Amino acid sequence: MSKVIIGMSGGVDSSVAAILLKRQGYEVIGLFMRNWDASLNNDILGNPTINNDVCPQEQDYLDALKVCEQIGIPLQRVDFVKEYWDYVFTYFLDELKKGRTPNPDIMCNKYIKFDMFAKEAYKLGADYIATGHYARIKDGKLLRAVDDNKDQTYFLSQLSNKQLEHVLFPIGDLEKSEVRKIAEEYNLVTAKKKDSTGICFIGERNFKGFLQNYLPNQPGDIVDIETNKVLGRHVGLMYYTIGQRRGLNIGTTDKIFVVGKDLDKNILYIAYGENNPYLVSTSCVVDQINWLSKDKPEKCTAKFRYRQKDNDVTLEYHDDYIIVRYPQGVKAVTPGQACVFYNGEECLGGGIIKEVRRDEKKLWYL
Repeated sequence: MSKVIIGMSGGVDSSVAAILLKRQGYEVIGLFMRNWDASLNNDILGNPTINNDVCPQEQDYLDALKVCEQIGIPLQRVDFVKEYWDYVFTYFLDELKKGRTPNPDIMCNKYIKFDMFAKEAYKLGADYIATGHYARIKDGKLLRAVDDNKDQTYFLSQLSNKQLEHVLFPIGDLEKSEVRKIAEEYNLVTAKKKDSTGICFIGERNFKGFLQNYLPNQPGDIVDIETNKVLGRHVGLMYYTIGQRRGLNIGTTDKIFVVGKDLDKNILYIAYGENNPYLVSTSCVVDQINWLSKDKPEKCTAKFRYRQKDNDVTLEYHDDYIIVRYPQGVKAVTPGQACVFYNGEECLGGGIIKEVRRDEKKLWYL
């Protein structure tokens, strides 16, 4: 009997993934990852940034433990707090300091869930590792999940083929509604548990209060990029991303969007209207390229953020970067986010957006 070590997150997806593995005849062992020190959740004044009697991470562990008891598999716990800090959180802070919008969940998958976790699983004698990600693997290819609305291949695009060799994604062929139904049939404690949202280590706690511990606020002007008129004050450039509409507190009912940042002058630029040309780019430079496919196409589709529709693109290859062109124009392409390439259902790989351009010229305000 093959042994599978499954990452139990305390959510419904990993719970049902474990059930499916048992149904398929595997010996299943759950492994819960502790990636964050809950004592770091307070704000700069020492006040909790989330109002819970039990730390969300500890509650997730208790839920995972209950599920494992319900379905009859053992659960072990492993501590990756230091590794998470070194490989994910430090990266997150460094990107924010550069005025970029990082995606730490992608780095968590690359360095923690499919590296540190996998090594720990193989120490326990695993033949395979499994997670509750919505994705599929077939004939060595990483494929989108059946449920396109929940597909998570975007977050798996920085993994290597070697990391995916012995990985199982049990729920990749299911719709989310089917996953919930199975959990309810087993009367799992996670059956109706809300899906986690937000950045992996911050979750739904007060982002600004939390981040002040590491990057002090530097308020500055909010400026209309077309008129150069000062419209208000921002609380710190790190809290805003390109395309953002909410939370600007300018006192207008007009549709306004963040279109750029000037780090040297500490200015946040906005523009009016969802079709404003300052929101649109026609190409970008992508580095930190990771290919899962052996083929490197000249044409394919790409996503520049999670749950975005596919965009037709052409690729121009250079030694350590790619110029991705989309002359039809795409809104809010953002430095620091992932650009992920697809050919139909197959995820070909991806990289990190370094520079955004319009009509081949760098957008200086990004």
